[in-house]
Amino acid sequence: MASVVDVEALFARCSRMMMTIAQIPKPVIAKVHGLATAAGCQLVATCDLAVASSTATFATPGVNIGAFCSTPGVALGRAVGRKHAMGMLLTGEMVNAEHAQDIGLINRVVAPDALDAEVDTLARLIASKSPAALATGKRVFYQQLEMPLGEAYSMAGHAIACDFVGDDGKEGVDALLSKRAPQWTR
Repeated sequence: MASVVDVEALFARCSRMMMTIAQIPKPVIAKVHGLATAAGCQLVATCDLAVASSTATFATPGVNIGAFCSTPGVALGRAVGRKHAMGMLLTGEMVNAEHAQDIGLINRVVAPDALDAEVDTLARLIASKSPAALATGKRVFYQQLEMPLGEAYSMAGHAIACDFVGDDGKEGVDALLSKRAPQWTR
């Protein structure tokens, strides 16, 4: 039987991976085609965006086997409203893709045979944007969630001002006014 220290070390590694997803500058899209339970559901909740097949299901079933899904609850509680998160965590019941979209766990639900194309289209759309603006935006978005409102607006105001006067901001405005596609710095 594993010790508390051993099991805690496993969950610490999982938590570091989840935090890395939030900290990397590139957007991360979850593509869900089947069952996403416990850490799988946590991974979906952690990703910046999520697209699921209409046959996908989600759950935090630890409570069914005597271990509350505490670490999945961290991501779930930040991705969906508290009542929805607690409903999943306290009951361990499966949630279908449509309900997952309704509560904000995922962004889009598509037919199973359209999943790959939908995720590819979304990834290409995001990849067409300024990498610098995406990196700044992702960082600011997650940081501001933990701040008081005034501090959040102050940090966000500084970030958008820096974006506008940066190379990609100047290029974006020039491209808009010139009615052409922007050429982002990479």
